[in-house]
Amino acid sequence: MADRYDVIIVGTGAGGGTLAYTLAQSGKRILLLERGDFLPRELANWDPKPVFVEGRYISRDTWYDSDGKGFQPQVHYFVGGATKLYGAALYRLRPQDFGEIKHADGLSPAWPLSYDDFEPWYTKAERLYQVHGNAGEDPTEGHRSEPYPWPAVSHEGRIQQISDGLAKGGYHPFHAPCGILLDEAGPMSACIRCATCDGYPCLVHAKADADVIAVRPLLGQPNVTLLTGAEVQRLETDPSGRSITGVVVSRDGNREVYQGDIVAVCAGAANSAKLLLNSANDAHPHGLANGSDQVGRNYMFHNCKAVVALSKEKNDTVFQKTLGMNDFYFGAEDYEWALGNIQMIGKSNAEAMRGEKPKATMISPEWTLSDVAAHAVDFWLTTEDVPLPENRVTTDSDGNVHLAYKMTNNAEADRLYGELKKILNHTGMAEHHVLGKNFYMGMSIPVAGCAHQAGTCRFGADPATSALDVNCKAHELDNLYVVDTSFFPSIGAVNPALTAMANAIRVGEHLLTKMA
Repeated sequence: MADRYDVIIVGTGAGGGTLAYTLAQSGKRILLLERGDFLPRELANWDPKPVFVEGRYISRDTWYDSDGKGFQPQVHYFVGGATKLYGAALYRLRPQDFGEIKHADGLSPAWPLSYDDFEPWYTKAERLYQVHGNAGEDPTEGHRSEPYPWPAVSHEGRIQQISDGLAKGGYHPFHAPCGILLDEAGPMSACIRCATCDGYPCLVHAKADADVIAVRPLLGQPNVTLLTGAEVQRLETDPSGRSITGVVVSRDGNREVYQGDIVAVCAGAANSAKLLLNSANDAHPHGLANGSDQVGRNYMFHNCKAVVALSKEKNDTVFQKTLGMNDFYFGAEDYEWALGNIQMIGKSNAEAMRGEKPKATMISPEWTLSDVAAHAVDFWLTTEDVPLPENRVTTDSDGNVHLAYKMTNNAEADRLYGELKKILNHTGMAEHHVLGKNFYMGMSIPVAGCAHQAGTCRFGADPATSALDVNCKAHELDNLYVVDTSFFPSIGAVNPALTAMANAIRVGEHLLTKMA
């Protein structure tokens, strides 16, 4: 196997997998390095006990909080990265999200690029990841150069009733944009509309994740090499510090070094920062690309609430993630601050409830939990997390991740929760029939629940206040790029995956031009 490539990509998720797919057409020699393996296809993929209770697919990493207390982060190391267990909710940021927004707990800074700059790449990402949606339903959405490539996933009966009730109440429910391999009008479809899209691996490979969509189609190409079980430990530079000359990998207990003309780090916001910090040398004593002291800072991951509303009538919905609402995205009546997004999540079930609330359900007969789950309607509330410099990733002398984090915008998140309870009157559910759902099974949500992590290597025009330039190249190195959610200056209040995918296509096409 060769040890020199045109491009080396660290990580195979929404950023790395999509970047590899974009570059592969060039014929350039590409090396993909993934610390995990392919996620096994097994019956446990669809079983809530191993998935939610036992944490079968969660990394065994230990990270440390600001007090030095260890915790298990909810990260996933597989080909496809975090997208293997994501809910495939593929939202665009709102146009205003690219500008400055004031929040109760601070400022959400403007991006160096606008929504108009990103729109063509959003369109390409939606096409690649087969996003289903209906344009024009959500009044907060930006303009589109093309319609969604696939029609929206239809609501099942109970969800359609909720949508109709909200519309009758004067709200603007919309069909949530979903990335799934589903053709409701055709005789054959990979997706079978099961209840296990959100938070589960897909046994039938019908979820539009980076593994299925971007990486697997490349495996037969002679110019693409994928190495699994390959954990990148550090990056080496030439004496001047301007160029990456070696990518040091631990694989099967051995140390291997690979060289690439271009190196793209796409390991996730925490692990990308970890790699750059652990690669400190004489030319970069505080870590690569860190002359501005921005690497690791401004860590964000959304202020989220999972909520169970109990309906008088049974909710026999199977695929529940079809409804969203942004009426409170930028505020509410008599409230000046932006609140965020409301969307539906995967359907509750008795086994997951028992795992999430073991003490509360210890003496509950199975039939009572099943009855509660049968009447449950499940919502996910997302409020923007403000990027604070002191919310940061650092590493210790052993290279371990330390994550100092203080949650922001709790008042905004609480108000969004209050607005949800009010609107339930239009859906056949009462305000007092709402329960907080401990989606993270008793773990410390502020540090362990890092599914939407972003912001540790923000991009910008000024090297004094950012780590990357507008093309996601490190200001201080000529051949180092960071192409995952690390580049976000702010996170908005919708799922970040589509923006990461769109940016990977954008950066990939920039590199195609540069390499040509």
